[in-house]
Amino acid sequence: MSRAIKPESLEKELQEYLTQYKEDIDEEVIETTNTVIKEAKQELIQTSPRSGIARNTKYYKGWAIKNGVKSRTIRNKYSRVIWNKTNYQLTHLLEFGHATRNGGRTQAQPHIRPVEEKYGQEFADLLKTKIRRTK
Repeated sequence: MSRAIKPESLEKELQEYLTQYKEDIDEEVIETTNTVIKEAKQELIQTSPRSGIARNTKYYKGWAIKNGVKSRTIRNKYSRVIWNKTNYQLTHLLEFGHATRNGGRTQAQPHIRPVEEKYGQEFADLLKTKIRRTK
């Protein structure tokens, strides 16, 4: 599937190929990010504490995904964020524990960090295989 390229048009052809390659990689990053973040959100819902922490809403039901943003300041950066939109104040308190009124401390309930580490590694591995175009 090779084709003959004249030496005068080599630079143009190479530039077109690299532009197309960059667009393909950008699409793969967005696709991989979207699939991995949905799985991570579902696992966060499953592993979040379920006791009566919040008065009106359940903490574990509040996990949501912010829309993907391509950064204007940092080129080629695409980011998505999982956050708790109903009880965002509790995430740090539950993850690391906190002081109580009587001078004691509550026990930490790590549920965010394990999911972050697991899906961070899964994202890196999945993206590496897609970029290398191997199955």
